[in-house]
Amino acid sequence: MTKKKMMDIIVERIKNCKACPLHENRTNVVPGEGNLDSPIMFVGEGPGEDEDLSGRPFVGRAGQLLTKILESVNIKREDVYITNIVKCRPPNNRTPTKEEASICSHFLFAQIEVINPRMIVTLGKPALELFLGKSVAITKVRGNEFEWRGGIIIFPMFHPSYLLRNPSKAKGSPKDLTWQDIKRVRKYYDQFLKERENG
Repeated sequence: MTKKKMMDIIVERIKNCKACPLHENRTNVVPGEGNLDSPIMFVGEGPGEDEDLSGRPFVGRAGQLLTKILESVNIKREDVYITNIVKCRPPNNRTPTKEEASICSHFLFAQIEVINPRMIVTLGKPALELFLGKSVAITKVRGNEFEWRGGIIIFPMFHPSYLLRNPSKAKGSPKDLTWQDIKRVRKYYDQFLKERENG
C-alpha cells in the first residue's frame, strides 16, 4: 500500500472520530498536510479557529509566521509534513488537556509510522511533553535534542504563537533563538536528504 493510501485511511478515521468531547464543536478536522516523504515533521498542539474553518494546519497568524520561519532557511511548507497532537480545535483555542492529547495521539503516531521521519520538530510545550512523557519547561529545553522511538530525533522549538507575543529580535530573545534553531533544522534536513541520496 502506498504512503498516500495509508494516510488517506488515517484521515478517514480522524474524520469519524468521536473519542473525546473536542469533536462536538469542530467545523473540520485538521489531520495535517505536506510531504509524506519528508525526513522532518513539525508537530504543534492543536488547530485554532482558522484551521478549524479551513481543515488545514497552521494557516492563522501563527501558521503564517511558521511559513516565514521555514522560508527564512529556504524550506517550503510543502517540503515538510505539518500536523498537531490533537486534530480538532479545543474551545477558545485553549491548550489541549493531557487526556485529549492522550486520546488523540494514536493518530499522530500512525502518521509518524507512515512518514517515518528522521526528526520531529515539536512546536511548544504540549507537543514536546507528549513525546517525552513528562513535564518540561520549553524555555530550558528548546534547541536540545532528544532521542525517541526508532532513533527519531525530537527537536523542540518555541511555538510561533509564543513568538507573536514576544516580538523582540534582540540577541537571546525567543525570535533570535528560533532563528538559531531553524538554521540547525535546515542543516539536518540537508544531511538527511544527502544520506537518502547516497542510500
